[in-house]
Formats: sequence, C-alpha cells, structure tokens
Amino acid sequence: MIRAMNGNFLILLIAASAIAQTSAKPSTSAAAAARPAVSTSKTPAASPAVKLPPGVPPVKARLQTAFSLRYQDIVIGTGADAAPRKMYSVHYTGWLASTGRKFDSSYDHPGPPLKDKDGKMLRDENDQIKPGPPQPISFIQGTGRAIPGFDEGFTGMKVGGKRRLFIPWQMAYGELGRDGPDAAHPGIPPKTDLIFDVELLDVKDVAMPANHPPMNMPRPGMSVQPPHPQPTPPAAQPAQTQPGQPAQPQAAQPQPQAQPAPAAQPAQPQATQAPPK
Repeated sequence: MIRAMNGNFLILLIAASAIAQTSAKPSTSAAAAARPAVSTSKTPAASPAVKLPPGVPPVKARLQTAFSLRYQDIVIGTGADAAPRKMYSVHYTGWLASTGRKFDSSYDHPGPPLKDKDGKMLRDENDQIKPGPPQPISFIQGTGRAIPGFDEGFTGMKVGGKRRLFIPWQMAYGELGRDGPDAAHPGIPPKTDLIFDVELLDVKDVAMPANHPPMNMPRPGMSVQPPHPQPTPPAAQPAQTQPGQPAQPQAAQPQPQAQPAPAAQPAQPQATQAPPK
C-alpha cells in the first residue's frame, strides 16, 4: 500500500510540474496581441532637400526630373579640351534607343575619290573609283547647328576621347521627329530617344568675319543691352560768370581778309564755224 501511495504521489508531482510550465509560457496568440501592429504600407520616400542660396525662399513640393542627358566614357582622351564655341571634328554613329536601328553614321559617308600623284582617280580591280576614307563632320559648338543633346554631349571630353551618349527625345528631334529622305532611310519618329557613339578628333578655333553677328546672342532671361551711344562733340557754350563776378569780354575772333576782285579781262572774239556746204 505504501508503494502504491508513493507511485500516486510521483504521478501528482509530474502533473503539477507540467501544469506550472504550461501556465508560465504565454500563448502565441496572446503574445501576438501584445505586440504593436506594424503597417505594411510603404510611405513615399521624402525628396532630398535642395540646398538653396540666400534670398531664394524654400517650397514644399516633390523634386522631380523631367529629362537628363546621360553618357559613358569609353576612352578618355589626352588631347585638347572640348572648349565651347570651338570647331569640333567628330565621328559618330546613331541608333534609335527603342529598336536599335542605326539611322546615320559618319563612317557610311566616304570622302573624295583617291588620286595618284598625277591627279588621276584610282580604280579598284573592278574598275570602280576608289572612294576616300570616311569623312568626319565638323560643327561649331554652341551655335545651334546640332541637336541639343549632341551639342552638349562633348562637355568634359578631350581630343582622342570616345563617348556613348543617351539623348532623351526632348534634347533630340522633339515631338515632331525628322523625316527621312526615302523609304530605306525613314528618319526619326516623334518622341524618340537616341543613342550616339562619338569620337572627338579635333578642336580648332573659329575665325569669324568682321561683319559676323556675335555668337553670344541673348537667351531667355537675359536683357538686351542697348548699343552704347556715340559721343557727340560739345556745342560752343557762351561764357558763364560766377555770381558776384563781372562778365569778362570775349576776345574778338580775327576775320578773314577780303580778297580783291580779279581784273576784268577783255572779251575775246569767238570763232565762227563755216556752214556745211
């Protein structure tokens, strides 16, 4: 009987220990309810603060970028800088960014036919005239002779450098695009981004003629300065006297002396012509 009581007591101890452990651990649902709820919705990131100079009032608005010119430097040049208002000589190849279709390349435009020392054009084995090497294009930077993205795409380059330009349509041919010369060359569709590979071959100074208008033409936001008036010689003013001082007589100007009239010469008889017979 004592053994049975000891066995029952041992069973009661084990059951009490299990009940104590169960009551010590909070339930999973209760722990989850105790934690604060975390929202899964993503709040828009705050726009980076723009450092403004003194005098410009700050505004509360989202900072956005309409479009931008991007580039990759393939080869860093070692020659002269691509300074503004210079004559650039460049090779280029252009593609449509949407389809990859090549629409133009300076390498597809051969130069003048090759000639020998006697000035005769050279011919190949098929008796065809040998064209010269591909000719680069030349343009004056900053004068509106090229699309804005191409014109500004050489900033920071040096002669010998190669660069890939990613030009948005706003800095290319805009909303209208550009018509091609024929069906084989359809041109540029409206609102088309472009990709150019360019190579800067040379940079030269530009000699403008004397009557050429200045290249720094007024742009939006610039006031047109009127031309400087030419100084006019001051007119002769009468002598002025200071208060309390007598007027000083002006010195008489010498008058030119009259020249005597020349003596009258006697009239000469005029020769008479013989009447025609």
